[in-house]
Amino acid sequence: MLNHIVLMGRLTRDPELRYTQSQIPVASFRLAVDRDFGGRDGGERQTDFIDIVAWRSTAEFVSKYFTKGSMAAVSGRLQIREWTDREGGKRTTAEVVADNV
Repeated sequence: MLNHIVLMGRLTRDPELRYTQSQIPVASFRLAVDRDFGGRDGGERQTDFIDIVAWRSTAEFVSKYFTKGSMAAVSGRLQIREWTDREGGKRTTAEVVADNV
């Protein structure tokens, strides 16, 4: 099976660097990725906003060198994560776990 994604876009905010209980660094940020469609005459452009999570040295690198508005290329894998909100409801989110930024 193959689960690999490559994106290029701009950060919508500064990366948020946190540490797990075992002191493993994890950074999260959102990437705005333009999507063109409609043909050669210009067509239309839409923007997708994609959540990215980076771990360990990649997290530290992103936190040190990237800020809101920075252009970034990200390669990694798509992950579907389930979690429970404050009201006890089940939630699902899609995010990219970055291998390289």
